[in-house]
Amino acid sequence: MSDSEPSVSEDQVATDTRPTPRVILKPRRALPFFGRHPWVFAGAISRIEGNPNTGQEVILLSDKGEFIAHGLFNPNSNIRVRLYSWDESAVLDDAFWTNRLQQAVALREQVGLLENFETSGCRVVFSEADQLSGLTIDRYGAWFLVQFSSLALSQKQDLIIRFLKERFPARGIWLRTEKGMREAEGLEISDQLLDGEEPPAHFFLEENGIRYGMSMVTGQKTGFYLDQRENRLAAARYLKNHRTLELHCYTGAFALNAVIHGQAQSVLSYDSSQSAIDQATANAELNGIGSRIRFQTGKAYAVLEQFKAEGEQFDSIILDPPKMARHRSGVKQALKGYFSLNRLAFDVLKPGGILITCSCSGLISQVEFQQMLASVSQHTGRHMQVLEQRSQPADHPVSPSCPENQYLKCFICRVL
Repeated sequence: MSDSEPSVSEDQVATDTRPTPRVILKPRRALPFFGRHPWVFAGAISRIEGNPNTGQEVILLSDKGEFIAHGLFNPNSNIRVRLYSWDESAVLDDAFWTNRLQQAVALREQVGLLENFETSGCRVVFSEADQLSGLTIDRYGAWFLVQFSSLALSQKQDLIIRFLKERFPARGIWLRTEKGMREAEGLEISDQLLDGEEPPAHFFLEENGIRYGMSMVTGQKTGFYLDQRENRLAAARYLKNHRTLELHCYTGAFALNAVIHGQAQSVLSYDSSQSAIDQATANAELNGIGSRIRFQTGKAYAVLEQFKAEGEQFDSIILDPPKMARHRSGVKQALKGYFSLNRLAFDVLKPGGILITCSCSGLISQVEFQQMLASVSQHTGRHMQVLEQRSQPADHPVSPSCPENQYLKCFICRVL
């Protein structure tokens, strides 16, 4: 919000008696929004009737004046309107938002992710897939980590805190900020305690019967990659007696599953972050398997190049790199990066070896990632068999109307 723009509270917006502002689309731009895609970019808008404040409710109309949806307005963002209801009679009041939060929690309860509450973790709200575009909430024990990627929903912060405190025995609620959101949304926020106690310096999380030390405050994202929970367990089934190489290991979760659940003979794991290596090493010791996993600092491409030069070969390789494409303009370069990484992995993978290769870039589709792997197979002259194509667990659901939230891809392959 600029210094010259008047400050408007949530209560003022909610009690505003003026007609709800209307956002009218350009011709031939309405189809995605009738199809329930929640992001209305500035370039799709013809005009705005009324003078909506930042975060205010607006009505989206086609160029013919047809009602499409209710949304929240943000003049600071290229996503000018985020849509939340396609029911013309809906009102985006406190009861509406509370009901959406209740629906999200009900899913996690239904699939058993709120059990073992003190030591488990899960994603409680997943943005577009939970019809709450711009809000993500992760839970670790009785602490809740809130992330906003929408300025308009950040104005509902007090309501969200109140809901979490009423619904859960919440010990603390911590705000984590996401890279790039200040510029993209005009969000003037920083990591901070919102309510209750600060998260502990080290929290011990249990997942798949394995214990991990992690930090909610200083760790990557919100401290742990909850989305790979089921993929780590699935991958482990293919690694019995294997000598495994893992790159981008972070807290070592793939490696620990490989040894404990997959009975891998040994795992050599690398990450470019020394703090991640220290935490992963401590996690292996915590579970009594420190002698079977070796964690070292190293950059993935350089590590693979070195093993290639030395003629080193592994029974299996795990690739789980960070996001490579943050904007559509970066997709082509990201696919080149994935190609290079997987191409190098082929060079140090034994014939008949297992490749577990992942991407968390939501702008790259499952089909594009598979086509990249097909190119690797073609260039190396090695036949690849895809054994499993996996994605996200139930606490990271996917809205078919917004394919961008199906971001995680995990291919388990055999390479001859």
